[in-house]
Amino acid sequence: MTASRVRSGGRPTLEEVAARAGVGRGTASRVINGSPRVSAHTREAVEAAVAELGYVPNRAARALAGNRTDAIALVVPESESRFFAEPYFSDIVRGVGAALADTDMQLLLTLVGSDRERRRLAQYLTAHRVDGVLLVSVHADDPLPDLLEQLGMPAVMNGRRSAAESLSSVDSDNFEGARGAVEHLVSRGRRTIATITGRLDVYASQSRLDGYRQAVSDAGLEPDERLVAPADFSEEGGARAMRDLLARRPDVDAVFAASDVMAAGARQVLREAGRRIPDDVALIGFDDSAVARHMDPALTSVRQPIEEMGRTMTRLLLDMIAGENADRAQIVLPTELVVRDSS
Repeated sequence: MTASRVRSGGRPTLEEVAARAGVGRGTASRVINGSPRVSAHTREAVEAAVAELGYVPNRAARALAGNRTDAIALVVPESESRFFAEPYFSDIVRGVGAALADTDMQLLLTLVGSDRERRRLAQYLTAHRVDGVLLVSVHADDPLPDLLEQLGMPAVMNGRRSAAESLSSVDSDNFEGARGAVEHLVSRGRRTIATITGRLDVYASQSRLDGYRQAVSDAGLEPDERLVAPADFSEEGGARAMRDLLARRPDVDAVFAASDVMAAGARQVLREAGRRIPDDVALIGFDDSAVARHMDPALTSVRQPIEEMGRTMTRLLLDMIAGENADRAQIVLPTELVVRDSS
């Protein structure tokens, strides 16, 4: 038996792990709790000390002492049908899972599609059943972000409610992504360019609409609100919006849809109307999901790094839970236009 084990009564302590690794107690704790803000060299030293001493964290005591649950919630304020129909959400979950893979944190996935479910979640969060929250697809009037601020609970949003967001967030560059998509259509000679928006109470949707309008203005094209068709990110919504566009502006020669799923709905309506893609009407989506790659013709789409957003959100939240980077962070990741046959 080592001298250190004799001093601690047979069970190695966190202090002994830190001493063996040559680091401070706080650093050793961060490694054991899975914080990403530790160098590879330090992580290896602490993990080696843990192995040598046979240190086993007393999870129950640690959770009680620090008021910790070792769990985070991924909250999606959408219905179950929308969650499973939209590839975006599965990519976010994949990124979150990847960031948690080397930690002891458990993930609670919660869909909030009704007021009753929202009230139940509020009660759950008020009881501090989780250490932190990841919020995805938040609408402007959603009360959950304000509740989290009132509770002082670590939280990171995927996207923002407005330009003046008070919570930490991770988003893609929706404005520039949309502007680049429309600039591409202009470069291909398109002049009557329509857009199908997502729900405009979602900041990302408004940003994509703003990017569309900026590109139309920059190209010297005549703005026409008849070329703007609101929808809801669903395939059915994309189809309805496309029918409205054809009725209002039958001369439309290009469409920028604010999601690949809505673009799929638009494509079906264009085919039913006898419009060839891209010969008669060019079509672009947003997300660069599997939907884009499997469409016929393959869909030009704005690629946003969805899995990376999930990973970045989770790392940021873990740092906040560990008491690091408590200040608000607004992280915006770049997008990229992936050109395929539809444009």
